[in-house]
Amino acid sequence: MRDIAYTDIVKAVRDLCIQANHQLPADLCSAIRNAQNTERSPVGRAILKDVEENFTIAAQRSLPICQDTGMAVVFCRLGQEAHIDGGLLSDAVNEGVALGYTEGFLRCSVVEDPLRRVNTNNNAPAVLHLELTAGDALEITVAPKGFGSENMSFLHMFNPSATQVEVEDFIVGVVSSAGSNPCPPVVVGVGLGGTSEMAALLAKKALLRPVGQENPDPFYADMEAALLSRINDLGVGPQGLGGTTTAFSVSILTYPTHIAGLPCAVNLGCHVTRHASKTL
Repeated sequence: MRDIAYTDIVKAVRDLCIQANHQLPADLCSAIRNAQNTERSPVGRAILKDVEENFTIAAQRSLPICQDTGMAVVFCRLGQEAHIDGGLLSDAVNEGVALGYTEGFLRCSVVEDPLRRVNTNNNAPAVLHLELTAGDALEITVAPKGFGSENMSFLHMFNPSATQVEVEDFIVGVVSSAGSNPCPPVVVGVGLGGTSEMAALLAKKALLRPVGQENPDPFYADMEAALLSRINDLGVGPQGLGGTTTAFSVSILTYPTHIAGLPCAVNLGCHVTRHASKTL
């Protein structure tokens, strides 16, 4: 059994909150640069250039890439041979988020009750997803989620008789109806299978896959490519002002499901789909 100090988790989460909000993942930076060479709209190319300038300045000057620094979504993969010494994992995560947002001067956007709307003033609590794994390490990924894109999430409970075409039409329709709201170009996360909550979780986790990395299953790799082509043919374009780059990638995660159902969830990431990771 290996001990992992509570204070180490707090510090790691604090630093990851700041890092994720200041530095865009390298794969997405490359996608933004590459899209400037393929985007057909002059306005779209100009917007992509502005986006590149924005994330470059943010990294150089340690500034938030976006004014909406998001609600902290934290994925933890905890080895079953590890023990948290000094407190609860959830408390350490929330303490780290609070420190990251207050000491990092990031916008605090979390309210403690969904109807009474009183701000917690430190962006805690986080949304924590815990997965137990083999080994004795703790892998932490902080993925701040802005709500311009989060509000465009959709879940549809298909009948098991639904065809692949019907599922694809739903996914494309979600992006089309979202329009400019999620600040495109977007990253499209899709969760298929499980139950309603599992599909939604898969769609959120799908946003963590590096842009440009193919699905390991050739069937779903082909489906992702077809969806991306259809989505970029919508003409929504960068920031919704028209163009051929509406999405950078489509990422599908699946899970076994019941014979009577076919859940499908879509979660959109904006052009600054942020996340940062560390292993303790």
